[in-house]
Amino acid sequence: MLAPCTLPVAVAQAKRTATSAPGANAIRAEPAYSGRRDVDAFIVDMVARHGFVPAELEAMFARVRRDDSVLRLIAPPPTDFRKSWRSYRARFLDPVRIREGLRFWSENEGWLALASARYGVPPEIIVAIIGVETMYGRITGDVRVVDALTTLAFDYPRRADYFRGELEQFLLYVRDEQLDAFSLRGSFAGAIGLPQFMPGSIRRYAIDLDGDGHIDLRGNPADAIGSVASFLAAHGWRSGEPVVFQARYGSESRLSPLVEAGIRPQFSLQQLADYGVGSVEPVSLDLPLALIDLPNGDEPTSYFLGATNFYVITRYNRSSFYAMAVHDLARALVEAR
Repeated sequence: MLAPCTLPVAVAQAKRTATSAPGANAIRAEPAYSGRRDVDAFIVDMVARHGFVPAELEAMFARVRRDDSVLRLIAPPPTDFRKSWRSYRARFLDPVRIREGLRFWSENEGWLALASARYGVPPEIIVAIIGVETMYGRITGDVRVVDALTTLAFDYPRRADYFRGELEQFLLYVRDEQLDAFSLRGSFAGAIGLPQFMPGSIRRYAIDLDGDGHIDLRGNPADAIGSVASFLAAHGWRSGEPVVFQARYGSESRLSPLVEAGIRPQFSLQQLADYGVGSVEPVSLDLPLALIDLPNGDEPTSYFLGATNFYVITRYNRSSFYAMAVHDLARALVEAR
């Protein structure tokens, strides 16, 4: 049987908060989750499946606050919003990010070499992901993770099941690592640390690369580096293979079937040629590819050929814009070294 959950710091603080002066948490709403039926059902489930102590979870949820800013930030963009790959790219390929990336690479060269050797992921890809995610730890988020995940788990019906799963993983994570659930801050979606891992990804893919006995993605670049490499390898990274190629094509009107097929690589060069599509750069004949379309607002769409490793990057963040930005930042870092 699993050991009961122990959250001594969190529980003690929850008791103090109950008797503290009003206004101590003025930026938050009043307690929103204590005694709610859906929260009580969640507690019962956590007790039954993971051996948590009911009173400790009840005390924790009595202290959790609904964060309305989280709900505003996670809302889908307006339907008339027009994405622009060129604008998106410019946000991540700026001189400051490249300079900081080179410094991060230099300061952590040994850990990057170790992670790359173990998992087959190039150092520049690891560095680029951490750069895109948090500017090498500068911007990791300042939202209390327990508030964000609870708000989304119980007050965001559109993805409630997903975020309840992440809240479950978060509570298991803080128990495993003996952390105070209220001390962890991250993104509005509950992502944590330099690589912005969700709690489920921390428990599945994060590693203790430096061997100090703890997995620390917030203050330990070695663990962040190793965990990014571990994640990509677990999702099928192919060592030595390219990520993406510039596409050439004839008539754009013939591209719809390829775009609608999605970003999972499934076409050979010969199959692409049947639609008038090829690669500007040399490509192995047996390499499966997908046609990637990146809109540019009112300007012409940019087209690329994504290989398996491009698709793997989209498992980290399910956006072709994101994967392409990681690739281009990685290439810029290599060229600047």
